[in-house]
Amino acid sequence: MKQHYLTPLFEPASIAVIGASVTPGAVGTTVFSNLLEGGYAGKLYPVNLKHATVLEHKAFKTISKIGKPVDLAIITTPSKTLIELVTECCKYGVKGLVIMSCDFVGTADKSRDLLDKLLVICRQYGVRLLGPTVFGQARPVSKLNSGNYAGSIKSGSMALVSQSSSVASAILDWAESQDVGFSSVISLGSAVDMDVGETLDYLVTDPKTRSILLYVEDVSDARTFMSALRAAARTKPVMVLKVGRYDGGEKLGRTHSERLIGSDEVFDNALRRAGVLRLRSINQLFIAARVLPRNYKTRGRRLAVITNGIGAGMMAVDRAGDLHIQLPKLSQSTIARLDSFLPAQSSHDNPIDILGNASAARFHAATDAVLADENVDGVLVVFTPQMGTDHMATAEAMIALAKTTDKPILLAWIGGKKVVASRKLLAKHNMAYFSTPEHAVEVFWSLASWQYNQQLLLQTPGPLGEWDAPDLESARMILDNALANGRQGLDELESKAILRAFHIPVTTTVRAASAEAAVTAAMGMGLPVVLKLDVEGLTHKTDVDGVVLNLTTLMAVSSEANRLLGRARERFGDKLRGLTVQPMISLKHGRELMVGVATDPAFGPVISFGAGGIAVEVFNDVAVALPPLNEYLADNLIRRTRVKNMLGEFRNQPPADVHAIKSVLMRVSEMVCELPQIQHLDINPLIVDENGAVALDARIYVAPIPEKARRYGHMAIHPYPSNLVQVTQLKNGLPMTIRPIRPEDAEMIVRFVAGLSEETRYNRYMSTLKALSQSQLVRFTQIDYAREMALVSTVQGETGEMIVAVARFVVNVDYDSCEFAIVIDDRWQGKGLGGQLMEGLFTAARDMRLSTVEGEVLSSNTNMLAFMRRLGFEITRHPEDEGLKWVVKRL
Repeated sequence: MKQHYLTPLFEPASIAVIGASVTPGAVGTTVFSNLLEGGYAGKLYPVNLKHATVLEHKAFKTISKIGKPVDLAIITTPSKTLIELVTECCKYGVKGLVIMSCDFVGTADKSRDLLDKLLVICRQYGVRLLGPTVFGQARPVSKLNSGNYAGSIKSGSMALVSQSSSVASAILDWAESQDVGFSSVISLGSAVDMDVGETLDYLVTDPKTRSILLYVEDVSDARTFMSALRAAARTKPVMVLKVGRYDGGEKLGRTHSERLIGSDEVFDNALRRAGVLRLRSINQLFIAARVLPRNYKTRGRRLAVITNGIGAGMMAVDRAGDLHIQLPKLSQSTIARLDSFLPAQSSHDNPIDILGNASAARFHAATDAVLADENVDGVLVVFTPQMGTDHMATAEAMIALAKTTDKPILLAWIGGKKVVASRKLLAKHNMAYFSTPEHAVEVFWSLASWQYNQQLLLQTPGPLGEWDAPDLESARMILDNALANGRQGLDELESKAILRAFHIPVTTTVRAASAEAAVTAAMGMGLPVVLKLDVEGLTHKTDVDGVVLNLTTLMAVSSEANRLLGRARERFGDKLRGLTVQPMISLKHGRELMVGVATDPAFGPVISFGAGGIAVEVFNDVAVALPPLNEYLADNLIRRTRVKNMLGEFRNQPPADVHAIKSVLMRVSEMVCELPQIQHLDINPLIVDENGAVALDARIYVAPIPEKARRYGHMAIHPYPSNLVQVTQLKNGLPMTIRPIRPEDAEMIVRFVAGLSEETRYNRYMSTLKALSQSQLVRFTQIDYAREMALVSTVQGETGEMIVAVARFVVNVDYDSCEFAIVIDDRWQGKGLGGQLMEGLFTAARDMRLSTVEGEVLSSNTNMLAFMRRLGFEITRHPEDEGLKWVVKRL
C-alpha cells in the first residue's frame, strides 16, 4: 500500500522549527526543546533570524537556507509573519505545516481573513496545514514530541485527538500522573485545513494506534467525519467526548419533527450508528483513557460482583440497577465450585461475598470460577483493605488472571494510603481499576453500550426497491413542479402522493372547492368522512379549528363545509384553496404515532419516530436515527421510545402490527435517500393497529438541490448504491450479477481468496498471503460507499451464491481520482467477466464525479497489462518502484 498522504505531517523524516529560540517560556523554545529531549531521530533544523545556534544546533535565517528536504515546518512566530513564511515554506517544497503562533485568535474576523489567505496558498502548492493550534502535536511512539507542553508524554497504543489545546494539555497532565501512554496526541485548533475526519482517517491506517479518544466541539464536514469515524470504529475502539449538548432557546420550525429534534440528539445517534461510545464528562474521558489500552470487550450486560465487603458490593449493585445492568444467577456448576473452597458463611449469590479476611488465593479462585460461568459477561472485583487481606498479592492475582480470559475484569480498589502501592502496580499492567464500585459499574455499562453500538455499525441497509420499486419518476415530477412554482411546502394531496409513490399506505384524499363538491366527494367515498381546510402554507389545521371529524350524514358534510369555508375566507383570503375530504378512519385498537424527517445542518436528513396526535410536542416522546435504515435499525428506533410499550398486547388491546411500522420507517428512509429535495416531513398521525398502518395526514417541505451536488451528497451515511446492481451474463451465456459488496459477503470473500492460485494471489496482493486477517476482512467488506467502492461478480454455484471476482477503488485525497485493483478467480478468467466488472467500476467513479482511475500492476503481470491496454489505460513506469507499472485511465 502507498504511504498515507498525511505521513509527512505526523511522521516527518525532517523538521524545521521556525522561531526556535532559547527565550524562556516562548513557544519556539518549548517545541524545539521537546523535540530534542524526546529523542527525535530525524533531521532537525532551527530557523531563527537573530541567532547562529539554538541549543547547540546550527540555526538558519530562513528555511530556504537549509538546502535539504524538509517534510514538516512548525511555525511559532507571530501571526503577522505567517503569509510570508507559509509562502516561503510552500515554495521550498515543505510537505506539511503546523502553525503555533501564540497570538492567533481563530474566531476574530481579521484572523478569519488571514486563515482564508493561508489556505489558498497551501492549496496552491498541495501542502497540508495543521492548526493554528496552541498545543500542536506529538507522536510518542516515534519519539516525536513537537507539542507546546511542559511535561513528559509516555508512549502507548491510544491516540488522542482534540479540538481544544487546553483540554489536550489537561488530559496529558492527568495521564502523566496515571502512567497512561499515547501513540499520537493531535490538537486541531482552528482546523482551517486538517479536520477531525482526515485525522481519524490517518489513525485508521496507523498500526501503532489501537484505540482512539476524541474531544469534539463542533463538526464542520459530517460526511468526512462519519466516514472516518465508521472506518476507525470497525477495527479500533473509539470514544468521543463532545461539549455543547444544549442548543439554548426555544426551537422554531414548520413541522413537529423540526421542533422536536435537537442537534445533540442527532450527534448522539450519529455516534451510535458509527459504533462509537459517547462520553459525557471529562471524568469519563479519564476513565476511558485507562480502560481503552486493555481493549476490553463484553458480549452483553451480565455482570458478576465479587467482594470482601458486602456494603461495598451493594454500592455496585445499586449502580447496576440504575443502569439496567443484569446481575445474573450463577449456574449450578459455578455455585458448586464456589462451595468447594469458600467459607460456609460466605454468600454465593450475585453479589458474591467472600468475606473480609479473604486471601489473594480466595480472590483468585472465586474470580476464576465466576469468569468460567456462561451466564456472566464480565466480573467486578471489589477489594477493601481489612485485617488479613494482602492488597499487593491480590493485585498480582488479578493481573495473572486477566491474561487467561477475554472477559473484562474490572477492579474497585477502595481505600487510600493502604492501597497506593497496589494501585500503581495495577496501573503499570494496564488493569482497569477504580477507586469506587460505581465508577467500575459505569465502565462496564459503557463497554456493553459500545458493543451494542458496534452492532449498529455493521448495519448496511440494502435496497428496499429490489422487488417493489418506488415510483421515483412521479415523486420527482411533483417536487420539481412545486419548486418551479417557487413553493417550499407541498399540500396534503401532494405530500400523500409522494408517500404513495413509496408504497406507504395513505387515506384517500379529495380536494373540494365548495360545499357542494365536498358533498359529492363524500358520496363517492362513503360516510363517515373528515373535512379539513385546504390553505396554502397552513401546517397545523387543528390550531385554527380547521378539522371536523366523523361526519356521518351528507347534511352534516354540507353544513360543516359552509361553516369552515365562511370563516376561512375572512381569515385567509386568497390563500384559501377550499377543503379536503377523506374517509373517517376509526380503528378500535388504533395507536396514534408520528414519523418525521428534519434536516440537521451538519448531518443532513434525520428520521424521527414517536407518539403522535395533537399533543405530540407536549409528550415529547421521540427518538431519532440517521438514514439509511434497515429492519434492525428501524426496530432499534422504535424501541428507544416510550410509545413502544403501547404497541404490544395490553388489557383488551391486541399487539399492533410493528412490522408495518418498520416498513413505513424504511420507506421514509428510502424516500429521503433518493429525494434530496425533501427537507422536512411529518406523517402525523400514522394510525396502526393489528392489521397494519395508514397515514392520515402528511406534510412535506422541499428545497432545490445544489447544481453540482453528488448523488447521496446530502447524507452523512452513504446508502447502499443499488443503482450499480446489474444482472448480466458471461460470454458462455451463464447468468451473473455484478453488485456492490456488503458486510454479509465476508464468508464468501474468505472462500474466494482461499481458492485463488498463488500466482493470482501474488499479482493482486503482491504477497504470498493465503488468507485474509480479521481486520483485512472487515476492511474489505465493510466499506464506506462515499469514498470507496467494491464490486463483486457472483454466480450461482452448487452450494448457492459464490463470488468469482472483485474490483474496487479508493478515492484519493484530491477527490478527483481513485486507485483501483481487480482480481478474478483463476477458473473464471477469460470469460469476459473482467471487462464488465471494470465498466461497472468506471460507472461508480463517474457517479462520484471522479475524472481519473489509476493503479499499480506488477511489471511481470503481462496478462493484466494487456487487459489494461484493451480498456484504454495509459501505462507508464512507476515513479517509486521499477517492479511495478503505473496505469491511468481518464474517464
